[in-house]
Amino acid sequence: MSESLKSSGLESRRASLEKSKATHVESLQENEAYIVTGNTDGLQRELSNRKLQLVAIGGSIGTALFLSIGGVLNKSGPGSLFLAFLVYNIFLALINNCMAEMTVYMPVSGSFIRMAGHWVDDALGFCVGWNFFLFQVVVIPFEITALTLVLSFWSENIPVPAICGGCIALYILLNVYAVAVYGEAEFWLSSGKVLLLIILFCFTFVTMIGGNPQHDAYGFRNWSSPGFLAALWFASFTCVGPEFTSMASAEAKHPRTYMKTAFKVVYWRMLIFFMGGALAVGILVPYNDATLNAIYRAGTGHSGSAAASPYIIAMKNMNISVLPHIITALIASTIFSAGNTYVYCATRSLYGLALGGRAPGFLTKCTKKGVPIYCFAIVMLFPFLSFLQMSSSTATVLDWLINLATGATIIDYIVICITYISFHRACKAQGFNRANLPYYGRLQPWCAYIGLVWEVVIVLCYGYKSLRPFDVSAFLTAYTMPILVPILFVGWKLAKGTKWLKPEEVDLTWEAPHITAYERAADEPPVGWFRDCYSFFLGKAKAARVDA
Repeated sequence: MSESLKSSGLESRRASLEKSKATHVESLQENEAYIVTGNTDGLQRELSNRKLQLVAIGGSIGTALFLSIGGVLNKSGPGSLFLAFLVYNIFLALINNCMAEMTVYMPVSGSFIRMAGHWVDDALGFCVGWNFFLFQVVVIPFEITALTLVLSFWSENIPVPAICGGCIALYILLNVYAVAVYGEAEFWLSSGKVLLLIILFCFTFVTMIGGNPQHDAYGFRNWSSPGFLAALWFASFTCVGPEFTSMASAEAKHPRTYMKTAFKVVYWRMLIFFMGGALAVGILVPYNDATLNAIYRAGTGHSGSAAASPYIIAMKNMNISVLPHIITALIASTIFSAGNTYVYCATRSLYGLALGGRAPGFLTKCTKKGVPIYCFAIVMLFPFLSFLQMSSSTATVLDWLINLATGATIIDYIVICITYISFHRACKAQGFNRANLPYYGRLQPWCAYIGLVWEVVIVLCYGYKSLRPFDVSAFLTAYTMPILVPILFVGWKLAKGTKWLKPEEVDLTWEAPHITAYERAADEPPVGWFRDCYSFFLGKAKAARVDA
């Protein structure tokens, strides 16, 4: 009898704990398991500060900033190009402010995908999750194709099957074992991107003040602007960051410390990488350069080759011989890194869908090292589409696929803004003091509202040229994803009977207590990026001396 009373008392106590707003810990066993693994699901927190910050700096930057930007320069001119990047990144910073506050507080698997489903409407999480996933997996073969084109700078007889097969094999090796391996690879690959930008910016500055074989201090001589809108549409697809950074939050050590720094790094990424890159190419090459005209207007050349890069064109115009080969090698590593990031994010987004019941449940299976193995297996089917480039007829299919996914990134930002607005309204309705959050987004919710209106305008207008005269192919390229996503939303809503949550119904605690428990139980305190790098290289040096 006493045992049954004890048992009933324990059950009562556990029931009260589940309802308690103070802890929201579902059970002692669950909380203990979370402290050990670092997550309530199968992922593991193995990304150190050193790795995470380089992922935030360089992840997802690929062909656009170094190659495709030449076509936009040719069409829009340097002034419009820089102004478009400046304007768009101001609005992107507003969205980063939203994403940072939510992610640093709630660094969960699937990030904004699950937040949309948990804080707004399950149907919203479903449509944005599949939108994000489809974009990632389509871009992977595109990046592999871009890599083969860049390598053609050295020879037209590049063994395409070998390049495709080699990329796929490396993507498997870097992603199948543990997130720490992926993080280590991205640390070095993203370091290469930083080195590339430093070289290119130094090259721009030195040559514009006369440090070139012709001793021509050309300064801003090439600065003129024939157009703006084309550059703005290009900027909207080139300038990304918050969504990719957030996907790593569920595998970051000390997430509320390191993710806070990572999102601050994204602001510097916008300023230095995006706006700096747009400024540099406009200084180096006139928009009507003969090579740019030949490639983008006359069509006598391949826009994906490294030879189409404004930086390479500038070096050749100045009769600089060795540096183009170094830059081509670094651009190749940059493109490979972008594909690697897409593999990682696609795997985690599909895993997030499965956790929320928006994809088959078997996809939640993880290895002992925390890799969603079935999600990864499905993602790795898509890189094989890169072999389509071997035939001119099937290469058209690859172009068609990447064109269909064009509007996906803007849709992600629209959903992020909607999710933040819902989160902010819930905080206000429930008396939740946002000032106590580890990252407090200022000027809210105005950042979210302004970002939302801006991105809606972009997604509605960027395909305006396809309307008059009406071009079916261009129209589908511009508006397939903006049409498909609402269909997914309505379909899931009708099938599952989901509900758009009221502010009072939003669960603001969710996994927050588990994350707090994990951070408090961590064996090692958070360390700064420079100290983390110093410790890493010092450890390597000591190991080398011991081996010697």
